Amino acid sequence: MTVIAARLYRDGVKLTDVDLAQPLPVPAAGELLWIGLHEPTEDELAPIEEQLKLHPLAVEDALDHRHLPKIEAFGDHLFAVARTVHLDEDEAAKTRITYGNTAIFMGKHFIVTVRHGSMRDHSPVRTQLEATPWMLAHGADFVLHAILDFIVDSYLDVIDVLEDRVLAMEDRALDAFLDREQTSAVFSLRRDLFRLQRVLGPMQDVAARCMNLSLPQIDGDMVPYFRDLHDHVRRADYRVAGLRDTLTSVIETSGLLEQQRQGAITRQLAAWAAILAVPTAIAGIYGMNFDIMPELRWRYGYFAILGVMTMICLTLYVRFKRAKWL
Repeated sequence: MTVIAARLYRDGVKLTDVDLAQPLPVPAAGELLWIGLHEPTEDELAPIEEQLKLHPLAVEDALDHRHLPKIEAFGDHLFAVARTVHLDEDEAAKTRITYGNTAIFMGKHFIVTVRHGSMRDHSPVRTQLEATPWMLAHGADFVLHAILDFIVDSYLDVIDVLEDRVLAMEDRALDAFLDREQTSAVFSLRRDLFRLQRVLGPMQDVAARCMNLSLPQIDGDMVPYFRDLHDHVRRADYRVAGLRDTLTSVIETSGLLEQQRQGAITRQLAAWAAILAVPTAIAGIYGMNFDIMPELRWRYGYFAILGVMTMICLTLYVRFKRAKWL
């Protein structure tokens, strides 16, 4: 287990660091205990569970990093799960979306975060709130909003990068035909966006529950903050849906351009076949073993037949050229 930070605050000002190896202090009125953990085991989380009286089912969910976003009330404390996202580049230099999990326990005077697989810790949030103690003095529900807002902002950062990639794919599809590797990249990115939408949907539900005051642990003055959070998640979902539609149009456009290219090649082959059919037919007729044939014994018959074939071929070529078949 990595302890990112464990601190006790009074009226938004840091009072002392907390040693988790010792019994946890009991926060009084106006005090807040904020503990940040990274990938703890069940045994490591057990003392905190016992001292803060966390619900066993919530602790079990916090140790499982596969949960989708959700928020539930367990007695006098609140349990929330949020999925974190970031872009990861593999050995083949392909960028893909990877996911982490952040579980949050929130009581009246404490908040505990448990991260799994997330590359971004909450240090920027803690630093920002410690620099503005009048905001941190709002309490645990304000910290909950700050952490969720930090996670949602990471969604928007990832979407900004993906938008540039999608626009580049769209331009490339219009300028040239997509090869196998490029087509595979389009489908892979479209699949990643679908998975991201599966996270954004439940995340909207989390923000909506906090906004609609269905949770007594959240004060009424926090409604505008969670309404703003809900708008951010909805905007992210809208942008992801637009990117999926754009990739679908890229696939359809690439297919139409390929059909047009195949149609043009088919017309060219048909035109050349028509042109070559005439001299082939004439040459085939004169290749037969007959004594009586037109101009067969004429001194200039051979050259006349070649001239006729050439004139017919040139006439067909010009006509097909004007029809843009060649």
